[in-house]
Amino acid sequence: MFLGSFDRGFSRFDRVNRPHTIPYIGLTGGIGSGKSTVAKALAELGAFVIDADQISHQLTAPKGAAIPAIRRAFGDDYVTAEGAMARDTMRTRISNDVHAKHTLEAILHPMIYEQAQRQAHLPKPAHVRCVVFEVPLLIESGRWRDQLDHILVIDCDPEVQIARVMPRNHLTREQVQAMMAMQAPRALRLRAGDTIIDNTHLTLAALRERLSLFLDFIAPIEKTRPSGLAECGG
Repeated sequence: MFLGSFDRGFSRFDRVNRPHTIPYIGLTGGIGSGKSTVAKALAELGAFVIDADQISHQLTAPKGAAIPAIRRAFGDDYVTAEGAMARDTMRTRISNDVHAKHTLEAILHPMIYEQAQRQAHLPKPAHVRCVVFEVPLLIESGRWRDQLDHILVIDCDPEVQIARVMPRNHLTREQVQAMMAMQAPRALRLRAGDTIIDNTHLTLAALRERLSLFLDFIAPIEKTRPSGLAECGG
């Protein structure tokens, strides 16, 4: 169900004063909340989705743009022989060292943001209704809010999150709880959201129905747009 109204905070969207002419929506939620499922559904409903996690993986893949800075900050033990970030080693480090977590975020977040903005400015097909930035750490980062017209938070009961993530990621309960602890508190996400969908018990069909209603309000289909016109985000 929706918690809060669709238009909570939506008055911030002013097409005259924005460099983009279609809504920019931030999508976030805790691990296991269903963000990826929501992003896929939104794309099928006409959203242009930019995945911050995918960008992060590209940046930390072999010869990725973030690897030199990671090597300088953390040392060779945190880079594999293939030249990628050693994910398990890094995950262990940042789960026990807040300073290391902040150091990694200081490296990655600006790069992710810059790449996401580049993607947002690419020409888009005429059917695109909005740009959705899928950003797990949107609330934590602090750099996104002013660029977004609306924040959609996918909420979920913590026990359901744990039950989803353990078999999916082959992790123990304690490991999942540690990952959840590194994210923004649930209450903080709920306060930051303009629209909140509780995805604890929704079927895929029910979730898609709510997302369709959400897009109809946030980004109604413009019947008069010429069929061949491409939308550019900036």
